Amino acid sequence: MYKVQLTILFCLTIFIKSFSQERNFNEQVIGWLTFNIDNPFMTQAGIRYLPELRSNKIFNDNLNLKTDFSLNAYGNVLMYGFDSTETNAKIKPYRLQLGLSGNQFEARIGLQKISFGSASMLRPLMWFDRLDPRDPLQLTDGVYSILGKYYFLNNANIWFWTLYSNKDTKGWEIFPSNKEKPEIGGRIQLPLFTGEIAGTYHYREGIFNGTFADTLSNRNGFSENRYAIDGKFDLEIGFWFEAALIHQNLDFTNQRYQRLINVGADYTFGLGNGLNMITEYFTYQKAENVFGKGSGIDFGAISLNYPLNIINNIQAIVYYDFTNSEYYRFINFSWTYDNWMIYIMGFWNPERFNIYNYADANIFAGKGCQIMLTFNH
Repeated sequence: MYKVQLTILFCLTIFIKSFSQERNFNEQVIGWLTFNIDNPFMTQAGIRYLPELRSNKIFNDNLNLKTDFSLNAYGNVLMYGFDSTETNAKIKPYRLQLGLSGNQFEARIGLQKISFGSASMLRPLMWFDRLDPRDPLQLTDGVYSILGKYYFLNNANIWFWTLYSNKDTKGWEIFPSNKEKPEIGGRIQLPLFTGEIAGTYHYREGIFNGTFADTLSNRNGFSENRYAIDGKFDLEIGFWFEAALIHQNLDFTNQRYQRLINVGADYTFGLGNGLNMITEYFTYQKAENVFGKGSGIDFGAISLNYPLNIINNIQAIVYYDFTNSEYYRFINFSWTYDNWMIYIMGFWNPERFNIYNYADANIFAGKGCQIMLTFNH
């Protein structure tokens, strides 16, 4: 099914591109070198190539037909000390979508990014992406899906989506979805006072294959319902909240509910070129009942961003784990020269990551630095 989807969507892309009025080809080349000075000493060198082909056709009745086809080709070498190495290389679709939009609606099909919510560092609504605020390029895998949006004249909007044939975990997921069963959901956003408020729902069926729960469960999968409410308001400072409740009918534990809450604010101080500060508080709890006592973890985060001049920028992010009394520190200096961007990043984290469940998080555990060079054309 996966190969069939790719073939069909690629053919649609080529077909639409053949009669489009506007075609754009962009490419991004990324190279990086990471040093982790903790024990064991680790070094990672890698390169990534992201070519993108976009096309656009505007019809007389204000309909806009778009295609977006891009690849993610990368390879890296991870060295432990000086006696062992691991290599990893892959070429896969990054975006593969066909979209139709009008004055008050938008519809997309294919491999695309679906992201919503107001939080920026610790996001309860990180359901379908894995955007990391420490990543200056904001790269994230997409999901195979159909997405529809309708925009009302009072600035309210409603979303509907269906996901299918996604075998990898996404967002906060520990167990992957059953790729042969569709996932469905929707979202409605309404204007409220000086901002907006939204409600979101998603349903999926998950599986335990290849996870620790394989030996604990008496069946092959489970059902999951997600509910969320979030809002963002301008009250002299920017203020937002996100709250999500996830229920999984697991048969090997009584803790079938997950509660995720974020409260945050941002403000730009009139210092020099403008110092932007974002602060958030995040809690994650697993519990037997919706409102029952749970166990989990609490985080605080603060981000400072300051443009030194038109080509230089500095960003610092600090997370604090209230549960384990640990700090996560990150700093990024960036330079922009025409099509080139240079990033020098430093990190000082605990030896074990408790924030994200990303596969490559181990290289950023402990202390180290990363140098990244990107070329955009």
